[in-house]
Amino acid sequence: MLDFFKKYKFFGICLFILSVVIVSIIYNILDVKKPLPIYQPATVNAELVDSTIQYQKKYHHIADFSLINQNGETITQDDYKDKIYVADFFFTTCQTICPIMTTNMHAIQQEIMADDDVMLLSHTVTPEIDTVAQLKRYADNKGVDASKWNLVTGDKKEIYELARKSYMAVKDNGDGGPFDMIHTENFILIDKKRQIRGFYDGTSLEDIDRLMADIKNLKASYKD
Repeated sequence: MLDFFKKYKFFGICLFILSVVIVSIIYNILDVKKPLPIYQPATVNAELVDSTIQYQKKYHHIADFSLINQNGETITQDDYKDKIYVADFFFTTCQTICPIMTTNMHAIQQEIMADDDVMLLSHTVTPEIDTVAQLKRYADNKGVDASKWNLVTGDKKEIYELARKSYMAVKDNGDGGPFDMIHTENFILIDKKRQIRGFYDGTSLEDIDRLMADIKNLKASYKD
């Protein structure tokens, strides 16, 4: 019996490799897509997550909110009901990563202009500076279309809690002060159930391409 297996060992290895290749080819031909993950606080970098939810492993959703956009309109979760959207955190006077993030968000806006399922949402982390008037000037300068992309300001505590407890996208500044945050370059993909489905470097064109592909994948999942 042992001699039998030795005799056909090479044949078995070749058959296994051939099977893997065939399965891979079929997989690619059929363009089979893996479902996007659903991120939970326990699976995200702890630096970005409020300590009260760091160990939560399921049932995480974006909380209700009420903020004011660049046109002075109240924006709530209802404006994003049954929408896929991309969220981020920025401030208008930022001279480092924000201009790149805004440029890349604008590029996404152009790609989704005719897509009723997808929107954008940018939260300021300095609401005391980024008033409605300031956001309006910034929006006009950056080509923001309010029908697709809201820049929002409001109560700093609410924005901080959204950032840390919902989107898990900013860091504490470390000085122990209330509601002080260091925003990151993260773009966050939110599905129609208000679940986080992806994090992307908003300064990376490669990640923007990955985000656009994931939006397409997520849209397709609702048709199945």
